[in-house]
Amino acid sequence: MNKILLPALLILAVSCKPSAQTETVNTDNNTTSAAQQEVVRNSIHDQSFGLKMIDGTPQELSKWKGKKILLVNTASECGFTPQYEDLQKLAAAYPEKLVVIGFPANDFGGQEPGSNTEITSFCKKNYGVTFPLFEKISVKGETMHPLYQWLSDPKKNGWNDKAPNWNFCKYLLDEEGKLVKFFPSRVNPMSNEITDLLK
Repeated sequence: MNKILLPALLILAVSCKPSAQTETVNTDNNTTSAAQQEVVRNSIHDQSFGLKMIDGTPQELSKWKGKKILLVNTASECGFTPQYEDLQKLAAAYPEKLVVIGFPANDFGGQEPGSNTEITSFCKKNYGVTFPLFEKISVKGETMHPLYQWLSDPKKNGWNDKAPNWNFCKYLLDEEGKLVKFFPSRVNPMSNEITDLLK
C-alpha cells in the first residue's frame, strides 16, 4: 500500500510547485510596473514649479502637454541673442508639434539686466517674438529655479546632469513631458540637430 501512495504523493507535490516560467512572467510584470512608475515620475507635467508668464500670470508647463517643448534660457545682450529670430522661426514652422518657451536670466555676464516689461518690449520690437516668455529667473547656482533644478538633476529628470553654462542653452521635452535632449548655446534653433527631432 505504501509503495502505491509514495509515487502519487510525489506527483502531487511536483504539480503544486510554481514553474520557472510562471516566476519569470511575474518578475517581468513587476519590472514593467516599476518602469511605468519611473516614466510617470520623470514627466515634467507632473511637477509644479510655481512658474509665471512674463506678465505675472501663473502658468505651469502642463498647459502644453501633447506637444514637444523647447525651453531656452535667454538674454538680450548676448552674442547669441540673434537666436531669438530663429527661435521665432522654429515656433512658426512647427505650430502643431512644438512650443518654444523663453526664460530670461541674468546669470551669465549680466547680459539680461532689464525688467520683465523691458524684455518683452525688446523681444517684440527687435525679433517679433510671439512665443511664450516667462518671468526672469535664475538658472544656475544656489538661486537656481526649481524648473532648472529638475532639468539638470538626473534623479529628477531621469538622465541629464547638464545645467546651462551660458545663455541660450536648450532642453527638448517630448509630448509626455519627458526630457529628450540638451543642446548647448552654439546649436542654432533651426539646425538639423533640433529640427530632425521634430519631424
